Amino acid sequence: MTIQTGAAQQKGYRRIIPSMTALLQFEAVARLNSFTHAAIELGVTQAAVSKQIKALEENLGALLFHRSHRSIHLTEGGEILFASISESLQRVASAFDQITHISHQQEIVLGSTAPFSQLRIMPRLNALADALPQVQLRLATQMFTGDLRKRDYDLDVRYGNGQWEDGEAILLFEEEVFPVCAPAWLARNSMPGTLEELAGAGLLDADSTSEGWVDWPSWFREQGLAPAAPRYNLRCSLYTDAINAALAGYGIALGWGRLVEHLLSSGALVRLEPFTVRTRESYYIVVPHGRPALAHTRAIAHWLQSAACTAA
Repeated sequence: MTIQTGAAQQKGYRRIIPSMTALLQFEAVARLNSFTHAAIELGVTQAAVSKQIKALEENLGALLFHRSHRSIHLTEGGEILFASISESLQRVASAFDQITHISHQQEIVLGSTAPFSQLRIMPRLNALADALPQVQLRLATQMFTGDLRKRDYDLDVRYGNGQWEDGEAILLFEEEVFPVCAPAWLARNSMPGTLEELAGAGLLDADSTSEGWVDWPSWFREQGLAPAAPRYNLRCSLYTDAINAALAGYGIALGWGRLVEHLLSSGALVRLEPFTVRTRESYYIVVPHGRPALAHTRAIAHWLQSAACTAA
C-alpha cells in the first residue's frame, strides 16, 4: 500500500466513522456494561460518556443500548459493533506488543560454518542469553567459510587470515589442533607414545576444505611425518561426524581446541599429549561493509571474544 492510498482510505474511514473517541468509549461501556464504570476507567465524567454514545447513535441512526432505570444492555446493532470493535482493538494491541518487542529485542543474523555453530555456539547459548537477553539470535549455518561471503548476514564467523574485502575482520582467537579421544577408547587401547604409533592407532578423519581446514595427512606433515598408510577407523565428510565418532569411543579425531574446549572440560574427550599443531590462520568475526553498526551486533562480536565465551 502506498502512502497516497493509505491517506485516501483514511479520509474515507473518517467519513464513515465520525469519532474514534466515541468508539473507544462505546467499547468500554459495552465491555463493562456500565456508563459509570466506563467513565471511571477512561478518566472522564459519566455525562461525557453519555454524550459521546448519544452522538454515535444519532450518527448511525440506531440505538446501541437498551436503557432501563438500573441497567443497560446491547441492542442487536450494538452487539454487531461491539464484536467488531473488540476484535479490532485486540489486533491493535497485538501490533503494539510486536512493535514493543521489536524495539527491545533485535534479531541478529550470525553466519558460521557447521562445526563452529554446533561445537562452539550451541553449547553456550544459555550463556549468551544471560549475557545479552535483548538479542534475538538467528544462526545461518553454511558448510564452508567461503559460502559466508555470498550471503546477507549481520556478522560472519570465518576461519582464515583476516584479509577479506567485504567487511571488517576482528580477531576472535588463534587455534591449535591436537588428537582427542574418549576415555572409553583409552580404556581399551594403549596411549600412543610416538607419531608413528598415533598413525596406526585408529584415526577418525574429516575432509579438509579450501579454507585451510586440517586433516590427518596435513597434520602429520606439519609434524614432519608423512606416514605411508595411516590406519583409519572412519573417514567422514563432516568434522562434526568425526567428533561424534570420537565421543562414541570409536577412535582418535583431530581436536580443534576452540571447538572441543567444552568437551575436554567436561571429560567427554581427552587430549592426547604432547602432540599439537599451531595453525597459521585464526578465527575472525567479520562485520560486512554496508551493514548498520547496531549496538547488538557489536555486543555479539565482543561476547564471542570474551572470556564468557571461551569458558566451557
